[in-house]
Amino acid sequence: MPAGAQRPHAGAVETPGSVLVFFGDRVYKVRKPVELAGLDLRDRPARLAACEAEVVLNRRLAPDIYLGVADVIGPGGELCDHMVVMRRLPAARRLSTLAENGAAAVAEIHSIAEVLAGFHARCATSPRITAAGAPDRLRARWDEHLAEVRRDGGTAVGAPLLDQVDRLAGRYLDGRGELLRERREAGRIRDGHGDLSAADTFCLDDGPRLLDCLESEAELRAADVLADVAALAVDLEWLGRRDLARILLGRYREIAGENHPRSLQDFYCGRRGDAALSDGVSASRGRGGAAGREVRVLAELALARLRQGRVRLVLVGGQRGTGKSTLAGGLAGAEGWTVLRFDVVAAARPAPPDRPDPAAGRGMPADAADAVHTELLRLAAAALCRGESVIVDAPWNRHSQRVEAAEVARQNVADLVQLRCTPRPELGAGRPASQPAAAAPGGGPTRLADSVSRVAPWPESSSIDTAATVAAALHDARRAAA
Repeated sequence: MPAGAQRPHAGAVETPGSVLVFFGDRVYKVRKPVELAGLDLRDRPARLAACEAEVVLNRRLAPDIYLGVADVIGPGGELCDHMVVMRRLPAARRLSTLAENGAAAVAEIHSIAEVLAGFHARCATSPRITAAGAPDRLRARWDEHLAEVRRDGGTAVGAPLLDQVDRLAGRYLDGRGELLRERREAGRIRDGHGDLSAADTFCLDDGPRLLDCLESEAELRAADVLADVAALAVDLEWLGRRDLARILLGRYREIAGENHPRSLQDFYCGRRGDAALSDGVSASRGRGGAAGREVRVLAELALARLRQGRVRLVLVGGQRGTGKSTLAGGLAGAEGWTVLRFDVVAAARPAPPDRPDPAAGRGMPADAADAVHTELLRLAAAALCRGESVIVDAPWNRHSQRVEAAEVARQNVADLVQLRCTPRPELGAGRPASQPAAAAPGGGPTRLADSVSRVAPWPESSSIDTAATVAAALHDARRAAA
C-alpha cells in the first residue's frame, strides 16, 4: 500500500449462498453449505468445485482480480473449507456509482464495449450451447421467470402488465424463427458472462474489470452475445442513464461487427428486464411497499423495451403529390426501419409494351400495379421474418392489395400499420415553399384537390395530414405506428 494511503475498512457481506469478508486489499468469499437454486453445496468437495469454477470463469474478464482458491484451516490444523481470494477494488470506481454520480465518461463505456466484444469472440460455443438460442428454449426461460413473478410478485406488478409482457415476448419469438436460426448459424450463441451488472463492473485506470459471472448455472450463461450487452444496458437504464445504455449498445454493435436488427436488441433488453424482475421479486420478499414499487418499475421497463421492439409492416399510401414518399423516408430515418418504394420496384420490372415508363403506376394497368405490390410484399416478408420493421411506400389504392399486405403481416407475426397521406386541399394551396412534400408535380393545388377527392375509401388507415409541416406529419405518423 502506498505511503500515506488510507487502509480500506474491514467488513463482511452475507448473501443467501455465501459470506464475503473484506480485509485490507483482499476479499475472501466462502460458500455456505446450502442447496440453492438447484445447486447443492452441502458437502465440501462441491464447495471446492464451485470455488474453482468461479475463479476459472471470472478470470476470462478479470484475470488479475481472481487470485485463486485457498483452504480454510480449523484451529486444530484440519481442512474445514475453501474460499475464493480476490483483489479488493475501490468502491468509488464501480460503474453503478460513477453512473449515478454523473461521473461515467463515454470513453469508459467504449472500453467496456470493446472488452465485451473481444470476450465474446473468445467465448466457447458448441452444439449444446448453440441450442440455447432456439425459440423454444428462449420461450421456456420467459415462462419460468414470469411464473415466479406471478406466484410471488403478481400483486405488486399486476396481472394486466404481466400479460402484456408475456404476449409481446411470445409474438416476437413466434415470428422470428429465421432470425434466430441465422444467429445460431453465425455462432452468436456463446458461453458468456450471464449476469453483467453495473455494480460488478469496475472502471479502472488500465481498463474495465467485469466480475461475478454466473458460474453455477452453465445453461444460463449460454445465450446470444446480445444478452450480455443488454443486461448491462438495462442496468444503466435502471440507474437513470439511458444515454450510457445507448452508447454501450451502439459501440458494441460497431466493434463486434454486428448487423442484428434493433428489434433483437430490444427483445434481449426486455428479456433482461424480465429476468431482473424475477430477481427483484425474490429480493423484495418482506421489504414492503418500496420494494413492490421497484418490482413494478422493472416490469414497466421490460414492457417498454418489448413494445419498442415490435416488428411492424407499415403501409404508407396516398395519391401522387400527397407527400407519402417524404413521410416514408422520414419515418424510416427516425425509427431505423427499412423502406421499400413502389417507384423503385416498378422501374426495375420490364416495361409493358404499351407503357414504356411504369414509374409510380401512372397509367399502369391494374394487374401490373398489383404485381408490383406483390413483389414489394415479398421483399417485405423476407425482412420481417428477420426482425426488420418495413415501410412500404406505394399507392395502396386497392382493397385487395391491402388484404394481401395484412396476410403477410399475419404470417410473419408483425403489427400492420396503415398510414394514408391525406392533405386537406385548402392547406395544400397554402403550403410554404420550404415544405413541398405534398405538392403535386406540374399540377398545383387544384390538381392536388382533384386527386384527393378521387381517392377510394381506406377505412382501416390512420389519416396523416401531410399539408401541415413535415415535422408535424412525421410526429403523427410515429404516434400512429407506436
